Amino acid sequence: MAIDVTQKDGVIVLKPSGKLIGSAVSDLRKTIDSELPDSGENPRLLVDFADVTMMDSSGLGTLMGTHVSIAKKGGRIGIINVGTNIKNLIIRSRLISTFEHFDSENEAVTALAS
Repeated sequence: MAIDVTQKDGVIVLKPSGKLIGSAVSDLRKTIDSELPDSGENPRLLVDFADVTMMDSSGLGTLMGTHVSIAKKGGRIGIINVGTNIKNLIIRSRLISTFEHFDSENEAVTALAS
């Protein structure tokens, strides 16, 4: 699994690819942990799921843990390009309202940066 990391207007944009299961979840967690300290107060994170084909409950747990960490610092987390399988996992877990959903990266970065 590869994770592309960029920053746009103070928003950390993560673009994982492949399956977010097993050791790939650990890679995602390490990437998030290494990026967040640099973001200071009010961290802003956007996760683009366009190239993620599958995610299990441990991947969802990592996102929830990230949400909690960011919320404690007064920040926000958004998601885009969520496929049907991942969306169903989020809905079944009753976490659909936890993450901010956006239609495009530009829309998300504008909203999260403000």
